Amino acid sequence: MTDRSLVQIAFYAALIAALGLLPKFAIPFLGGVPITAQTLGVMLAGVMLGPVRGALAMLLFLFLIALGAPLLAGGRGGLGVFASPTVGFLIGFPVGAFVAGLIMQRTKTLSVLPAAALAALVGGVGVVYLFGIPGIAIMADLPLAKAAFGAAVFIPGDLIKVAVTAVVAETVARGLPRALLSRG
Repeated sequence: MTDRSLVQIAFYAALIAALGLLPKFAIPFLGGVPITAQTLGVMLAGVMLGPVRGALAMLLFLFLIALGAPLLAGGRGGLGVFASPTVGFLIGFPVGAFVAGLIMQRTKTLSVLPAAALAALVGGVGVVYLFGIPGIAIMADLPLAKAAFGAAVFIPGDLIKVAVTAVVAETVARGLPRALLSRG
């Protein structure tokens, strides 16, 4: 791993932490799982850095949280968040970034905009929900169907994040193609 790769991983971990500074909105009937901007960081890390660096950025972020850094939306941090209804989403962050990065690598025949949208949708939404919904169900003691139905409230905001990710990736690819490491 090069120094440059380490800096990029740290930058995206810092980006997702900064996105946690935006106000959150907790969903009471889902055990307080909040709507936040942090999944945008998951999408961007995977799409921009590729699978390994993207996943490592998310693992670094989760490590800092486990150490007690209040980097989650609302200033939450510490080991307690891994015993809350958000645990599934947190576990899904590195896997989602990995999948998003992998899709970007495997769709080099597509232009960046649709490839990034597909990668962000599958990795940053689909995979993260695949872990997040069961986490809600288990930790909030809800039936899986009720947790899935309740998680639908996140979809409109996540689709906006998918669009933002695709536009950012396209813009970066046009202005500084070397910065789109998932395509390198």
